[in-house]
Amino acid sequence: MPWIYALVGLLVGTVLGVVIARISNPEYKKQKTVKKDLEAAKYELEQQRQDLSDHFAQTAEMLDTLGKDYTKLYQHMAKTSSELLPEQPAQDNPFAKKITQHNLDESEVQVEQPKMEQAPKDYANGATGLLNEDKKEIIQPADVVTAKAS
Repeated sequence: MPWIYALVGLLVGTVLGVVIARISNPEYKKQKTVKKDLEAAKYELEQQRQDLSDHFAQTAEMLDTLGKDYTKLYQHMAKTSSELLPEQPAQDNPFAKKITQHNLDESEVQVEQPKMEQAPKDYANGATGLLNEDKKEIIQPADVVTAKAS
């Protein structure tokens, strides 16, 4: 029975010694602060990455809107310049060239749509593979010796 008390005392003493050594060790405290600083830096870096991603997404959206608005403004200027100044010569109208190009582009888009009358050239004619009805010659083992090499 005294051995059991000795073992329990030794075990409790060891645990208390490890706990006290951990708490009083300055390296342990430094390690904890460094680990906390590392976690804070990782969080800050992730926040910056997210902010940068949001910034680029918003900028792309704004550039898209700006491009659409610019196109709309240009088309409006071209239309109103020809409506308000119909007698102005074409060489003096800065939008005349773009108006004719725009009209040509629209007509080309309508003309360039090909009609599919034939199958594409990479398609095989007729059935192939398992659906092919052509019978293939089957050579029997006895005929192998006498078969002609092709």
